[in-house]
Amino acid sequence: MGKLLTAIGLMSGTSMDGIDVALLRTDGENIVERGPSAGYAYDAHFRARLKQGLEDAKSITVRTERPGTLAQLERDLTLRHAEAVMAFLRENNLLPENIDVIGFHGQTVLHRPDEGLTVQIGDGDLLARETQIDIVYDMRANDMIHGGQGAPLIPVYHAALAHGLSEKRAIDAPVVFVNIGGISNLTFVGADGRIVAYDSGPGNTLIDQWVEAHAGVPYDQGGMIASEGTIVPELADRYLSHPFFTAEKRRSLDRNDFAPPSGADAGLEDGARTLAYVTAAAIFKSAGHLPEAPATYVICGGGRLNPTIMKDLTALADTAHGRVLTAEALELNGDSMEAEAWAYLAVRSLRGLPLTYPETTGVDRPVSGGRFASQAIDTEPDQGTTYGERP
Repeated sequence: MGKLLTAIGLMSGTSMDGIDVALLRTDGENIVERGPSAGYAYDAHFRARLKQGLEDAKSITVRTERPGTLAQLERDLTLRHAEAVMAFLRENNLLPENIDVIGFHGQTVLHRPDEGLTVQIGDGDLLARETQIDIVYDMRANDMIHGGQGAPLIPVYHAALAHGLSEKRAIDAPVVFVNIGGISNLTFVGADGRIVAYDSGPGNTLIDQWVEAHAGVPYDQGGMIASEGTIVPELADRYLSHPFFTAEKRRSLDRNDFAPPSGADAGLEDGARTLAYVTAAAIFKSAGHLPEAPATYVICGGGRLNPTIMKDLTALADTAHGRVLTAEALELNGDSMEAEAWAYLAVRSLRGLPLTYPETTGVDRPVSGGRFASQAIDTEPDQGTTYGERP
């Protein structure tokens, strides 16, 4: 067992709605002591800038490029993360010196796994200076250098949670953690501890894009719009027949891999209802690639707050003789789990432990990852890339 470190994780996901912050004490292995968490929303203007950043990023061919608005956006994004950290510390009566490390995800603006290219904007050196806390960031790149898809990275944290839940006999194995964010992903943890993980399909992204375009709201709060509609079978089948679901090799998804329907495909409510079903059905189609049928499905991420999606998940699980539980039913936090994972991964990175495995990202061997930025550095030179080793 390694030394327990106190870590903060920062996550800004594909929904681009804000920053999730969570605190852990962990050894980076099986000991996980979960602490407080919080969310800090982006204002509408900054969300619009992030969307523009996605457009500007399309021209990137080398991951260090920052065309168009991206250089200024990266700085402003980092400063917003610093503000979130300092607010979190104040709210929890903590000081920077109480924190050993921050795991900083940044914002994904481009993810092309088939090209070995992933870009998360976020300046680790600037965040270290602003918070006076050591930072581990850019944790996806080393996986891609070694042949991986760069995602998902959370499975090793899911496995640690599964270990604790199994010890308490709270779940039946095998278990699958289902994270329904902008993109959904699965982590299978077998009774023997085997980890298999991959993206499973569109999560909230399609629903968010649909209701924003046709109702002027950023997401379908509480699934209210979907609850008024009916499934359009032809539209659902169009998504579920996508070659992604039948391909022999699992691949990581970008939010642009599945486009939202057009207004001619459905009315507002029916479109939202159909996309909620697609979100659930995609999870079970992708689960067909797992080593064995799960006994327990633990649902995390924003999608668990949509009762329409949860109803469809439960119905589909019943036919597969599985049980669906929300993270909260197991005394976990489905909102902060990704941020918690980034705290956990930062500690693993400092210890040189693997972040990804052949059966989670397709990497050629278990590899660590992450870039280290020290709060003790007063100047702004590039500190270089150090994968899994503290300089």
